[in-house]
Amino acid sequence: MSSLFPALAEGPAERSETGVPPDEVRGRVALRFGPRTLTYGELAGAAGAVAARIGRAGRVAVWATPELETAVAVTGALLAGVAAVPLNPKSGEKELAHILSDSAPSLVLAAPGAELPPALGDLPRADVDASATCVLPEERAADGDPALIVYTSGTTGPPKGAVLPRRALASTLDALADAWQWTGDDVLVHGLPLFHVHGLVLGVLGPLRRGGSVRHLGRFSPEGVARELNGGATMLFGVPTMYHRIAEALPGDPELAEALAGARLLVSGSAALPVHDHERIAAATGRRVIERYGMTETLMNTAVRADGEARPGTVGVPLPGVELRLVEEDGTEIGAYDGESVGEIQVRGPNLFSEYLNRPDATAAAFTADGWFRTGDMAVREPDGYVRIVGRKATDLIKSGGYKIGAGEIENALLEHPGVREAAVTGEPDADLGERIVAWIVPADPGTPPGAEELADHVARRLAPHKRPRVVRYLEALPRNDMGKIMKRALADA
Repeated sequence: MSSLFPALAEGPAERSETGVPPDEVRGRVALRFGPRTLTYGELAGAAGAVAARIGRAGRVAVWATPELETAVAVTGALLAGVAAVPLNPKSGEKELAHILSDSAPSLVLAAPGAELPPALGDLPRADVDASATCVLPEERAADGDPALIVYTSGTTGPPKGAVLPRRALASTLDALADAWQWTGDDVLVHGLPLFHVHGLVLGVLGPLRRGGSVRHLGRFSPEGVARELNGGATMLFGVPTMYHRIAEALPGDPELAEALAGARLLVSGSAALPVHDHERIAAATGRRVIERYGMTETLMNTAVRADGEARPGTVGVPLPGVELRLVEEDGTEIGAYDGESVGEIQVRGPNLFSEYLNRPDATAAAFTADGWFRTGDMAVREPDGYVRIVGRKATDLIKSGGYKIGAGEIENALLEHPGVREAAVTGEPDADLGERIVAWIVPADPGTPPGAEELADHVARRLAPHKRPRVVRYLEALPRNDMGKIMKRALADA
C-alpha cells in the first residue's frame, strides 16, 4: 500500500511523488485555519503523536469542528491505519447516540477545550495537541482496509455508516487530480464542514495528498473568499448556498469579482448549482464555476474537467476508473446519449464504499448482482457524454401525464424569474395526471410575489407545457441541511 500522504512520508523516494524537494515540502504550509498554521513538518509531528496515542484501536470518533485539530486527528488516524468516524457537532443527542452505538469507537479525539455533549460522556476522550511531535509510524494498512466511516443523512431512517476503504480515498483524489490538473502548487480555500466527504476528504485530504495547502475559513463569507483568493489561493470549493451568497455580493464588491476572476478553479458540489447563479457569477467575473458529482457511498463519480467545457447544469464526465450507466426502472441500460432519456445512475469502480456498517441487508440492496451501485439519482447524458442530473429518484422524479420529469430543470427555470429568490419542486398525487408538479417559492419581494399563472407560463415557455407547475406554494425560506441541500421531505410539513 503506497502512502495516502506522500508529502508526510519518511523517505525521500516517497516525498518525491509530490514533485517537490523533501526539504521544501517539510517547510511548506499544509494547513491554515484562521491565524493558526501547520507546515508539513509540524503536521507530521502532530499527526504522528495522534497515531502513537491511538495505537491499533479498532476505530476512533473525531469531534469534527472546523479547527486545525480535526484535520490533525483524521490524518493521524489514517497514518495509524485506524478508521475514523467524523461526528457532526450539530447532530442531536438521538442521532449521536445511534452513531456511537453503531460504530462503537474506542475513544473520541477532540480539540482541547471543545465541549462535548452528554451522548459522548461515557467515551474516553483524547485531546489533540497540534504542537506535539512524534515520529511518523510506517503505514501498513492495506488498500481495502477501512479509512473513514461516514454516516449518511438518515432521511429514510437512522443514519447508515458508509465504510470507505483507503483505496476509495486514493482513487478519488487521484482521479480529481487528473481531471482538475491539481498539483502541490495549488492552494485551496473553503469553509465547508469537516464531518462530510466534501469538506474533509476533498477539502482537507485532497490538498494533503497533493502536497499542497488548504486554507479553511472557519466560517464561510464572501469577504473571506476574496481575501484568500487575492492572497495567493488558487482554488475554491463551495456548495450552492455559498455560491448564491457570492453571486448576491458580486455587484457591489469589485474586490470579490477580481478574486474570483483570478482563481484557477471554482468548484461547486453537494447539490446542483442553479444555472441562474452560474450565469451571474460568469457575467461578473468572466469565470465559470465547474461542478462534480459524488455521494458518501461513492466519493466522486464525475467532474467537469479543467480542460473541458464548463457547461452550467451538468456535472461533466465520468472520472478515470469510474464506470457509469443509466438504467430504466426494470434495470435495462439506456444506451442513448440524447439529453432527454432519463434513467437512474449506477456506478462501479474503486471509488465505492465497502459496506454499510452492521447492515448487510442494506448493503446487498444497494448493489446489483453484477456489482453496480444504485445511486438513486436520476440523470440524462448529452451526446458528448456529459451527465446532467435531474434529481433524486425518491423525491425529484415526477411522473405526470405519462412523462418522466426531473424537478431540477423546473427549479432552474423558476430561478430565472426575477420575482423568485429560491425554488423547490416536488410532485403530489393527482387523480388525472398521476402526479402534479408543485412549486415551492421564496419570493424576492414577499410583499408582491409572482402569481401562480405567471410562473407556470414562465416555465412552459422555457421548457415545455407539460413541465409547468400546477400548484404554487409560498414560503419564507426553504428547509436545508448542513450541506445546503433542500430537504424536500420536510416541505410536506411546511
